[in-house]
Amino acid sequence: MAEEVIITPKVEKIEITAKLNGTLNEIAANASKLPFYSVSTAEDSISIGMVESRNIRKQPYLFYIFEIRADKVSIIYSIPNDISESMRRAFVLRNFSSFLAGISNIYEVSQQELMQYVDSTIDKLLSGLSQNYSSLFNKYESLLTEYRATKRLNIELSASNRNLTLETSELTEDNKKLRLELDRLQKYSDESLMSMVEDWITVHGSSIDVDEFAKTYNLTSPRVEDILNKMVSKGYIELRG
Repeated sequence: MAEEVIITPKVEKIEITAKLNGTLNEIAANASKLPFYSVSTAEDSISIGMVESRNIRKQPYLFYIFEIRADKVSIIYSIPNDISESMRRAFVLRNFSSFLAGISNIYEVSQQELMQYVDSTIDKLLSGLSQNYSSLFNKYESLLTEYRATKRLNIELSASNRNLTLETSELTEDNKKLRLELDRLQKYSDESLMSMVEDWITVHGSSIDVDEFAKTYNLTSPRVEDILNKMVSKGYIELRG
């Protein structure tokens, strides 16, 4: 039978000077309201823990604990082998700061000591970045700026395109109306219109009222005048003085 191999994570502890302005029971009451946290009390301390994962024996594997005393707080947390120590510390400090904000009226920690841990953690994170990664990040920032500018331009162009589409639609409709009007005005050929004029003149005693003729045949007066001029020039009709 194969022997079970239990991997034990590294455990780190941070201690920060503190001052209790209320009671430990008040802190315990506040902590008990937080989901996923477990709270245990001792004579002179309170332990507030979060178990993020367990090993095959159901023992805590990924976890952090805040041991709170009247004069100091101890932050104990595990660091698995496949997780960066600096990233793990930053994660735990973020959660501790969030917890601390909820009890700030009854418990104070040394801001100087806390900031020293935060500063050193950030410094390690930054020093761990390779030059290639830094260059890549800077390039990403530049591309992100260009992307945002391009996206804004695309929105503006889309709005302009919608306006142009609307204007084109309106122009198309106007053009359609003009084409219909033109078709209406040109529905008679010159030869047909000349024949109609001759018939009109014959019926109306060798005279023609341009406006009346145009109205009768749904034409414009200029169109009728144009055909009359053409007929005069060709000698089909004569003007009377």
